[in-house]
Amino acid sequence: MSVAVIDQNDVVLRGRVSAPAEIRPLPSGDPLLTFRLIVRRPERRPGGQSVDVLTCITYDRALQRRAALWQSGEVVEVEGALQRRFWRTGSGTASVCEVNCRRGRKVPRGGTDSAERTA
Repeated sequence: MSVAVIDQNDVVLRGRVSAPAEIRPLPSGDPLLTFRLIVRRPERRPGGQSVDVLTCITYDRALQRRAALWQSGEVVEVEGALQRRFWRTGSGTASVCEVNCRRGRKVPRGGTDSAERTA
């Protein structure tokens, strides 16, 4: 069986925006939009953490324009892939795991059926 057939890196998250998105230029000059989602853990351990705050990014310009308008506390759904990004610092190489989003949309308060799907 081919590795391409068994490997799959698809992430779907639905959560609350923790703070307004930030856009910053990378050393290459490409803009990178970063935002964080607060998502509940599926099973909470007694006395343990009940949520995670996950960093999401996108290079997609159309998604950057939409996500830049999302406000703290709004519920959104994103689709993408988990990735580790590396860069050089004064003390060596640093890295971070992020969800690289290719799609995203606001989820209306009443549910997901009436939401307009965005690319």
